[in-house]
Amino acid sequence: MKAIPLPSQQDFSSALLDPCLPCPAGLRAWNGSDPAARFAVHRNNVVGSLIDALADNFPVVQQLVGEEFFRAMAGLYVRRAPPESPVLAFYGAGFPSFIAEFDPARGLPYLADMARLEAARVQAYHAADAEQASADSVALALASGERIGELRLECHPSLRTLSSAWSVVSLWAAHQGAEFEALEVDRPECALVVRLDLEVLVLPAPAATDVFVAALGQARSLGDAAGAAGADFDLAGALSLLLRHGAISSILLPRRLDS
Repeated sequence: MKAIPLPSQQDFSSALLDPCLPCPAGLRAWNGSDPAARFAVHRNNVVGSLIDALADNFPVVQQLVGEEFFRAMAGLYVRRAPPESPVLAFYGAGFPSFIAEFDPARGLPYLADMARLEAARVQAYHAADAEQASADSVALALASGERIGELRLECHPSLRTLSSAWSVVSLWAAHQGAEFEALEVDRPECALVVRLDLEVLVLPAPAATDVFVAALGQARSLGDAAGAAGADFDLAGALSLLLRHGAISSILLPRRLDS
């Protein structure tokens, strides 16, 4: 009896995510049942599990559009962008960009930024641990007088920022039970996301904090980073927020080279 070749891994994975493709040739069931029927069950389980993973990572997005809409949208994303890692906690990195281009979601223009905020929360939760800058080091650094602009600040690995044209921080907080007299969705907001102990915080931050933090991440001095954020940047407010919530791991005043 001639052996039937098994399908390639590529053929199997393609058929697994595309319901329009037939069951790969060469599959057999151990009990003699119909391979196509068993493959269909496996396909539904795989796609359903990936949609569940997206629902876990983007709960507010699902609340905003409803479960039925979310699962239909997520199902299309799953088939277009299957996971590249077995760690489903990180699955959905491209979901915000997918939402931004998803025509049926055009009526909620803030939805993609909400997805970006929730993705930032997932990343912050799984980021590496690091010590917070000690109170003594903060006091010494801030007492550096005319050299304060030369300070180098290292951000906590969990720190993420997001600048949005929409009130995503307030909208996210409202879905956590916060109360607002009136929520203006089209008001720009900047978000700061950081993990304090085991809790991931989502905090409103001064405008251009994302630019400031990005500059610090490039090892630019405090003065240069503040300059990059613009003349109207609230440096005192941003620094207070970062230090108060443990978003700075270390502060260093570089040695001044002798002339």
